[in-house]
Amino acid sequence: MRRLKFVSIFLLLFIPVTIYASVKEYKLNNGLKVLIIEKHKAPVATFEVWYRVGSRDEPAGKSGMSHLLEHMMFKGTSKYGSQIFSRIVQKNGGEDNAYTTEDYTIYFQIFTSDRIMLSFDLEADRMQNLTLGQKETLSERSVVKEERRLDEDDPQNSLFEEVVATSFKVHPYRRPVIGWMSDINSIERDDLLNYYKAYYSPDNAVIIIAGDVKAEEMMEKIKNSFGAIPSEPPKGKDSSLEPEQRGEKRVFLKREAELPRLLIAYHTPSFPYEDSYALDVLSRILSKGKSSRLYKSLVYEKKIALDVSADYDGFNKDPYLFFISATAFPGKDIKDVEEALYAEIEKIKKEPPSEREVQKAKNQIESSFIMEQDSIDTEAMKYGTFEMLGDWRLIDKYLESIRKVTPEDVVRVAKKYLNEDNRTVGILVPTKSEK
Repeated sequence: MRRLKFVSIFLLLFIPVTIYASVKEYKLNNGLKVLIIEKHKAPVATFEVWYRVGSRDEPAGKSGMSHLLEHMMFKGTSKYGSQIFSRIVQKNGGEDNAYTTEDYTIYFQIFTSDRIMLSFDLEADRMQNLTLGQKETLSERSVVKEERRLDEDDPQNSLFEEVVATSFKVHPYRRPVIGWMSDINSIERDDLLNYYKAYYSPDNAVIIIAGDVKAEEMMEKIKNSFGAIPSEPPKGKDSSLEPEQRGEKRVFLKREAELPRLLIAYHTPSFPYEDSYALDVLSRILSKGKSSRLYKSLVYEKKIALDVSADYDGFNKDPYLFFISATAFPGKDIKDVEEALYAEIEKIKKEPPSEREVQKAKNQIESSFIMEQDSIDTEAMKYGTFEMLGDWRLIDKYLESIRKVTPEDVVRVAKKYLNEDNRTVGILVPTKSEK
């Protein structure tokens, strides 16, 4: 890493901060951070804008606002009317999309590198000039409500929402990103406008450009397109801390479904907390591939589960959950599936996994991580994800720490987190159709 010095930062509109490998980092005087990743293997490039706002930042009673605002970002400005943004992108052979998470919202385009400049004016315009008309707001709210209905019609998704909402007492992670239906109904145009003004500003955003580009050329255009956009006052962030869970919670969901399903959630820390790396390895040992412990025991040998998985998503800003799920094999009791899951968890607590098991899991993590570099959009997403966690340089810390995980580390985190008092159990109870 090399730090660059300048005589007077006040004479510059943008300030090169660091150069790290192929990543160049800049920051404009209005607070906008820019990462440029030069990859000249193919004549394509991606442009991403990450806003540090997600469902965790929504006011009480307005869940789903971040996601609805994401929709409205495609409804136009006075310069580019409704749907014009996407039409310009598609007309020039590009692709565009967006998505919202608990912690951030991202907008991105992929072009041939000679067309990537189109993104600059389009994104700068909607960062500050979104129209948010009343008619369009009501129309798009109806679209989101239909998405919400589809989610509610999915028994497995409903079980997931019930378990997460039960796991968290106070933290906003308890709310689904898409929002509760009653909250979506209550979101008005002025709510969105105030939310947009509060969070969609350069000091709360990160731009990532990756692909066949030249950093200096990109920064000149960034300066011209985004440099004059004013920053906003500091954002109010929800700092609710989830209290320690002190006993098992259970939730039963009765829905029309073919088979009973089990979903167990354990509170766990997120990256870069030290235990996160061993938890990641543990999840792979339990359920990655047909030779994994849970698959081999419940699906292949006992034949009591149709599927089984262990998922640790350590890339939330605050502590989140370690999930274990399974669907009962036709004719089998979900209670037997649950007991078998706990038996496998106890096994790994009592006897460390072999060095071979641990190394295999670490290899799986590292290979999938490195393979993402073959695609400029997934690589850019990776850098953005780590930046949202605190700093894109944490990427190296992640792989270095994964390589250091030992069998004893896996046992330690299994004992520490996968215990009865720390879990929430959700069971999908199939009901017969009333038709």
